[in-house]
Order: sequence, then structure tokens, then C-alpha cells
Amino acid sequence: MTLLVPLYVHPAEEPGLWHRLITDAAGTYGVVLNPADGPGTRPDPAFTAAAAALRAAGARLLGYVDTDYGARNRTQMVDEMRRHQEWYDADGCFLDRVTATPEGLGECRRLVRSLRRLGAATVVLNPGVHPAAGYVRLADLTVTFEGHWSTYVSAFTRPAWTARHPPERFCHLVYGVPEALIPLAVRTARERGAAVSGPVTGEPPNPWNKLTPALTGMER
Repeated sequence: MTLLVPLYVHPAEEPGLWHRLITDAAGTYGVVLNPADGPGTRPDPAFTAAAAALRAAGARLLGYVDTDYGARNRTQMVDEMRRHQEWYDADGCFLDRVTATPEGLGECRRLVRSLRRLGAATVVLNPGVHPAAGYVRLADLTVTFEGHWSTYVSAFTRPAWTARHPPERFCHLVYGVPEALIPLAVRTARERGAAVSGPVTGEPPNPWNKLTPALTGMER
């Protein structure tokens, strides 16, 4: 269970991808549900069905909530998580575009506490970089790298404080990985202290419209 899977494509557009994900769901750390840059304004029947199938297959479901680097209202974000729970039975939360600064830590702490009170059993923070050290203590998992494979290979560094936390608390999301190098990307994440990863071959503007080949038979 070492793969975090954001699949940002509608089930009706790519049913084959979702079927493969459901088939291999037990091999994931979690699946990020993102119907409309969040839960949307009403339940989406295709996502309702996909979420039910994923849950039946043993997947942890993480509702996508965009924090806009601390600019969004906390009440609004908590309400989005509530909709993820009510409509898709999400048992956790994927907080995207999380601020990484010491100044934003207090508000992030208050948001995570509100989500825990709501019943979010798993909270994933995605600043996409190494944040101030206190953020890691708030979450079950923190994404400390999100970016292109070329950057990951050439410019990745990590602060010394990360060694004080187990690798299971860190995730690296890398896109633009040549398919033949997906196993290497998984191994590299582990070597760099992240037990969870999500390497994909996709490129911007939406690299997460593809499944990681690591899910379907390559090294996990």
C-alpha cells in the first residue's frame, strides 16, 4: 500500500482507467476523489458508483479540497469535506495547494482539527514542497514533492528534519516519468525517505489524467 492515486478524469470519459484502478485498489495508500475541483455542487452519479466500487475493493477514499495556499475560508472547506462524506462516503481528505510557511501553520492546524472533528480519519497535506517542519505533525501523510521527473532527478533536496519522521509520513508525486523508469521513480522516492509515491507518465496541464503504471503490474 505505497501508491497515492490522484485520477483527475471523469469516470464516464475514461471508464477503462477507473475499472483498472478499482481492480488494483487494494494496492493503494489511497485514491483522491475530485469530481469538480472538489465535491461539486451536487452528487455525480458516475463518481458515486466509482466510489462505491473502490470502497468495496478496499480502497481508502480521500476527498479533494483546494486550500488555495491558505486563501480560502475554513468553513467553506469543511463544508466541501462534508459533501465528500455524504455523497461519496469519503473517509479522508486530500488538502491540495497547502501553504508551506511558518506563518500559515496555525490556520492549517485549525483546519485539520475541524476536519478531524468532522470524522476525517486520514488527512493528506499537499504543499508540493518541504513545508515548515510543524506541518508534518498535523497530517497522516505530507506530499513534499510534486513536480516533473526532470526536476526530481536534478534538483531534489530535503531538509535534515525529515529524518526525524518515518518514511510512511511522506509522499512524492512525480509526473512526466518515462514509463520504463516508473520502477526507478518508486525506488528513488523510498531512497529519499518517502514510502508513498505516485509516479505517472502524464504531462501538464493535467498529468493526473493517467494511472501510474506501478499500479498495474510494475514494481510497487
